[in-house]
Amino acid sequence: MNHNDRALTPEKTAALLAILKDRFQMNMSRHKGIAWETIKQRLETQPKKLYSLAEMERTGGEPDVIGYDATSDSYLYVDCSAESPLGRRSLCYDEDALAKRKKNPPSGSAEGLAAQMGIELLDEKQYAQLQEFGVFDTKSSSWIRTPQSMRRLGGALFGDSRYDRVFFYHNGADSYYASRGFRGRLLL
Repeated sequence: MNHNDRALTPEKTAALLAILKDRFQMNMSRHKGIAWETIKQRLETQPKKLYSLAEMERTGGEPDVIGYDATSDSYLYVDCSAESPLGRRSLCYDEDALAKRKKNPPSGSAEGLAAQMGIELLDEKQYAQLQEFGVFDTKSSSWIRTPQSMRRLGGALFGDSRYDRVFFYHNGADSYYASRGFRGRLLL
């Protein structure tokens, strides 16, 4: 079953909305000029997106709104946990890398899990934008969306924050580490 077929029970919806509201109110600097009621109305009319946010929350992402895109009339939810979400670590980059990893394969891939959850990985620009709202990934790292030209050569990108700045690195797409996960984004 994919994420499009899933819906939350009314009880789980209410519990998730309470968590999202509390986080929203505790971190107003991330979304100046955006009202919770506007976000809540959108969430209540989009059960597939609510399911995706529940998955982000369940896997430790602590999703929160960090902006609004007027072009698409969308609010941007991003994983705002201090470190890369615990429930999304020890994954290689994508399904192609997972299929090629014959010895000691990980349990899955970042892109594969993101697709199941109904979210997408952050790219370099989005990851850097997130870092404007706090310091993230000081003890962990996160896979980020990698250009196809690099993937064709076997590599993938990840980022972290060290020494008061954001760094981007490369690794073989089939590699995986206990301290590397991925951060997702969802347009609402």
